[in-house]
Amino acid sequence: MPEHDKHAHGDHHAEHDKHAHGDDHAEHDKHAHHGDDHAYRSHAMQHDFSDVDRFARRFDNPERDAWQKPDEVIALMTIAPGMTVADIGAGTGYFLRHLSRAVGPSGRTLGLDLEPAMVEHMRARIAKEGLANAEAKTVATDDPGLAAASVDRILTVNTWHHIHDRVAYAQTLRASLRPGGQVVIVDFTMESEDGPPPSARLRPEVVIDELNQAGFVASAADESLPNQYVIIGRLP
Repeated sequence: MPEHDKHAHGDHHAEHDKHAHGDDHAEHDKHAHHGDDHAYRSHAMQHDFSDVDRFARRFDNPERDAWQKPDEVIALMTIAPGMTVADIGAGTGYFLRHLSRAVGPSGRTLGLDLEPAMVEHMRARIAKEGLANAEAKTVATDDPGLAAASVDRILTVNTWHHIHDRVAYAQTLRASLRPGGQVVIVDFTMESEDGPPPSARLRPEVVIDELNQAGFVASAADESLPNQYVIIGRLP
């Protein structure tokens, strides 16, 4: 993909957008747009994500690791033990174990999604995998329900293009971050063969501008994901 689109203007739970969110992400975008499994659906999305088993087969496909590169995404987030990390649009919880391991026993991992069935699936996954520092919550479409200055890192994977009033939403995220906090946005490039229709995608420079308008210092990360870009918004 062209360097301009991949890294324009400088320096996440995805399968959801790949086949549908997710933090995982999604059949809706794929065929009409997990994530994180990841994908946080906006209030305008009318797609039904209640069929968890269907999306779990897509979001948690073992082949996803090869293109999602979760270890690389986690490394880009520069998570330190003891941090609190939120995955917005966490879907089936694809990234939860990676985030849980990164924050360590003294940290906290939040899997947030607007679909109650996905949240129940994440809760079962957390129990099955013994992720003692993780929890899943249902959130509103326009508010992730994070208290002021309560988290250190926020990840959204294949989710950002679903949010309509993104600058206002980014301002909400900014208020929830502690000093030194970051929001990390992973989404599909314009050139990717997977993901939502091109008309629904966002160029990285658009995401950077939106985060900057919300008061972040944003840039594109240097990464090797084949289908996605990674934008990091840092507090000034």
